Amino acid sequence: MNKVLILGASGLIGKALIDEYKNDFDLYGTYSSSTTNLPREKQFQLDITQIDILKIILKTINPDIVISCLRGDFNQQLEFHKQLATELKNSKSILYYFSTANVFDGDFSKPHFETDASIAESDYGRFKIKCENTLQQILEERAIIIRIPAIWGEYSPRMDLIKKGFEDNQVIDVYSNLECNNLLDTQLAKQLKYIIDNKLKGIFHLGSIDTMTQAAFFERLINGLSDKKDILRFNLYKETDKKFYFALKSNRQDMPNFLQSTNESIISVLRCC
Repeated sequence: MNKVLILGASGLIGKALIDEYKNDFDLYGTYSSSTTNLPREKQFQLDITQIDILKIILKTINPDIVISCLRGDFNQQLEFHKQLATELKNSKSILYYFSTANVFDGDFSKPHFETDASIAESDYGRFKIKCENTLQQILEERAIIIRIPAIWGEYSPRMDLIKKGFEDNQVIDVYSNLECNNLLDTQLAKQLKYIIDNKLKGIFHLGSIDTMTQAAFFERLINGLSDKKDILRFNLYKETDKKFYFALKSNRQDMPNFLQSTNESIISVLRCC
């Protein structure tokens, strides 16, 4: 049974990975403040500034697989992942790194594929590009990049935002001309497991196979959750009627259809939460 170390195991994605992998891998995880769902002896408190502790954890576990779901200060994250990759370079460990659609937030004219050159305007997107490049330079094909869109789940911040809107009548701003794709935390865990099990390499764009405007997604979801339909405020992205895209598309052929999702299927699951 492969040893898997999840960095950031107490977050939304980390928890979904633990739930999906607990019977198939020898799991270990790190957390910053909130503990994980793992046995006490298999979880470690770790801040992204604590490189020495990271090295001790890696030496103690000697993981076959490392999955990074970390968040935090961009410069600190970049240094952390550089040191992580350097430590893993002389091992056989494979690193799976969660990146983001924001690596393309310098071009909203179209959805983007794995083969497109990244172009970012935001600090977040630029940081993610630097981190991707650093990991691939050090680990080469043993660094697998997993780019993801907006992640939803029963306990996701986006669902919390909607619930708070219901409770406190707080307005949620949405764009009616920004086409997006989305993904469930549980579906992401299944897709990553398929990638791991089949030893797939390279860059992956995960997300629903279709796009829907941000406004339509929220509206469809809210209509199925509550009679309150006045918490959305509709805006035009860049204040124009032109259509924009913040979406990941894949031109890979190695993800099976049964692991794919649509925006409507995601909404249906969330309505049952």
